[in-house]
Formats: sequence, C-alpha cells, structure tokens
Amino acid sequence: MLLAPSILNADFLHLQSECKMLDESEADWFHLDVMDGRFVPNISFGMSIIKQIRKTTAKFFDVHLMIAEPEKYVDEFKDAGANSLTVHLEACPHLHRNIQQIKSMEMNAGVALNPSTPVSLLKDIITDVDLVLIMSVNPGFGGQSFISHSIEKIKELKSLIRQTNSSAKIEVDGGISLKNGKEIINAGADILVVGNAIFSSGNRKETIKKLKSL
Repeated sequence: MLLAPSILNADFLHLQSECKMLDESEADWFHLDVMDGRFVPNISFGMSIIKQIRKTTAKFFDVHLMIAEPEKYVDEFKDAGANSLTVHLEACPHLHRNIQQIKSMEMNAGVALNPSTPVSLLKDIITDVDLVLIMSVNPGFGGQSFISHSIEKIKELKSLIRQTNSSAKIEVDGGISLKNGKEIINAGADILVVGNAIFSSGNRKETIKKLKSL
C-alpha cells in the first residue's frame, strides 16, 4: 500500500517545514489537489506552489486536477514537477484524448470519479490509465466524512481491473483515517490519500508510520 498525504491539509504558513516532515517520513507520495472554483466550489493552489514544493523533495508528485478543461495546463504541470496527473471523468468529454495527452508528456495518467459517478463508465478506458481515484467524499474541501458506499465502489473497480487485465492502481481519497484504512485496503485500494488524519495529529510522522503498517 502506498500512502499519499494530501498537502491541502498542511499548514501553509509553515509549508516548507511541513514538506520536510513528509520528505523524512515513511510517506510514499505527495498528493497535490488543484482546484479552480469552477469544477469544484473551492480554489486551492496551482503550478507556482507545486514548483516551490518540488524544491523540498524528490518524492513522487501525485497531482489531482479538480479543474475544468485540464488539457490546457498539462505541460505546465509537467514543468512544475508533476509525476502523475489525474483528471476527472466528469470534466473530460474527450477522456481518452486527455489520457493520451498526459502520457505523451511522460507522466502517469489517472482518472477520478466523484461519489455519484458509477464505476461502469470506466469500462472503455480502464486499460489505458495508470490509476483510478475513487473520491470517497464530494471533492472541494478537506476534513469531510468517508462515504460508506465507497467500499462497494472499490470492490466493483477491483473486479473490473481483474476482468480486463488492467494494470491500473486504485487510489482512494476522502475521510480516510486509522479507523477505516484497513477496511479500505481490504476492499482493494492500492493508494490511500490521507489529509486531515495526518495533519491534525499530534505526532504526524508516527501517524504516517501507523497508516503504513495497516
């Protein structure tokens, strides 16, 4: 299991020290949520912040684009230091084209599903993507509660991956903690995105260690 702490929940007043902590921890990836205020009702950060964060670590940058028209910015996120770009199925009427564009820039390509979007819509793209991100909260804000139906979606996605011999990894984001992490992994998750449970804890490195040992 890979652990990808979400920078969205970090203390941005002390962002350098937060990144240093993650770099020194057992966390595998940095998860970077980009929001535009159009696709989701919130604005977070963009390429300039990612460029600054990239100076603090060589770890894998897992960039989640919660934005409309992501195809306009793929090369800029590559230049900022992204290793993987995940776009939302709901934001991409030409999803196959979006995935091929990302791969042409030598990045991993992922597709994200909102809580109300069925897994069955991935049937024609599942063998082309490197990961599928199951949103277990409604995207846009950190600190939300895990939507319990997500467990069944993870299981359904795992079945689709096996049926199609896809190599896609399953990533889950939203409301994950030490209490429910094991159940999510057992359902089929390969990558856990954790924000609030890490950054609100008294000992962040220890919390990361415990999550990694689930």
